[in-house]
Amino acid sequence: MSEHVDETARIATIKKQKDSPAMSGALDREWARVLDMLRAEFGEAAFRSWLQPLTVMSEEAGEVSLGVPTRFIRDWIIKNYADRIQSLWTIENPAVSGIDLVVVPGMGTGAIGPDAAKAPADAVEPAPRPAAARKSALRIQPAESLDMSNDIDTSGLDPRCTFENFVVGKPNEFAHAAARRVAESETVPFNPLFLYGGVGLGKTHLMHAIAWQISKRKAKRKVLYLSAEQFMYRFIRALRFKDTMAFKEQFRSVDVLMIDDIQFICGNKDSTQEEFFHTFNALVDQNRQIVISADKSPSDLEGMEERLRSRLGWGLVADIHPTTYELRLGILQAKADSARMKVPPKVMEFLAHKITSNVRELEGALNRIVAHADLVGRPVTIETTHELLRDLLRANDRRVTIDEIQRKVAEHFNMRVADMHSERRARAVARPRQVAMFLAKHLTQRSLPEIGRKFGGRDHTTVMHAVKKVEELMASDHGFAEDIELLRRTLAG
Repeated sequence: MSEHVDETARIATIKKQKDSPAMSGALDREWARVLDMLRAEFGEAAFRSWLQPLTVMSEEAGEVSLGVPTRFIRDWIIKNYADRIQSLWTIENPAVSGIDLVVVPGMGTGAIGPDAAKAPADAVEPAPRPAAARKSALRIQPAESLDMSNDIDTSGLDPRCTFENFVVGKPNEFAHAAARRVAESETVPFNPLFLYGGVGLGKTHLMHAIAWQISKRKAKRKVLYLSAEQFMYRFIRALRFKDTMAFKEQFRSVDVLMIDDIQFICGNKDSTQEEFFHTFNALVDQNRQIVISADKSPSDLEGMEERLRSRLGWGLVADIHPTTYELRLGILQAKADSARMKVPPKVMEFLAHKITSNVRELEGALNRIVAHADLVGRPVTIETTHELLRDLLRANDRRVTIDEIQRKVAEHFNMRVADMHSERRARAVARPRQVAMFLAKHLTQRSLPEIGRKFGGRDHTTVMHAVKKVEELMASDHGFAEDIELLRRTLAG
């Protein structure tokens, strides 16, 4: 009981601070700019699902309090977005040193946005009720609260993400052509269409474009687009409110089901994967179109049941490769033209050369330098761009791929790159391979199983052994340690 009293008092104090006009105005302006950057970085689907419900409440001693409607959303944001929110806010205001997420349940009962902060000060999550009371409450929960509409809901789609605004190049032309075929065909050309690629390469853009194109053609097709997170969240709610029949009916009665970032249900060993499996089968049996996106191909989705991986690879699997310089420059030029931004060609060439990770960061960088020029009144130049994007440029400079590591190590030890993937165990081959695994572990964000696959499909325990062996040799052999440090500096720089 005392915990709920303390939480109530804390929310009441935060609301008093929020009511200060000067503080509210400054915080709201900063938060609006942070939200724009979050939307550009994570995409419209993730933004609407998890970030839009956040409401700025107060700031005290450098710590900003943000209100969230449920503990579930709070925990998900802490796990996936909190660090990025804080870093972006620190860019806006260096005085901000921390982010505090406060659960304000009243926010979840009305419109999402500033009005959500008007929840009563005593609206804290109640203590658990007896089982009988919970059962009664579940019975009277209306089905409408599950918010499941069968029609195309364009409010959840980014109007900028159309085929007309998608810049096509060699890395994405196959995926683009496949998406267009699905959107414009009267039949089901391939089922499912599985789009995969790294973060920010255009998967979500193509999925939104499919929905917009179907809507534009006024085809009599019921389309449902949502992220895997939303699928999981809706299914959990259906279980909680004992309304799984409505859930099944809604998902299995559509003509086109599109689920973004399916990797988020990987490793979920409860009934979520089971439900998705049966939904998939039901739609395929009825010849209904399914479109899926992920960051990996179906065969590489760890934590996904084997029967599901097999079905996801049934239709057409289209990968989106990392962008080329020409494609990045084309994307920048198209965005600048559509938004009527005045950016010198040399600056766009500089951005296209320097920011190679993903399109989302590229567009975010362009937005940042144009907004800075507009707000501060300084012209856009190479110098101001370099100064303003120092953090982003530094992060991109540090990114190294496993392929680069393998090439550099093979060159250093005078061996073939192909030996990195071979079964040869001769010391002249095995030792450089272990060095490359060690560097991949320390210079990339790849997991041990992913590193193992890049070295001829080896097990993650082999990678662990290689890392440990190199560390032992570095500790005992000064010359060997200098070699490794030289390689590391060459790759990192």
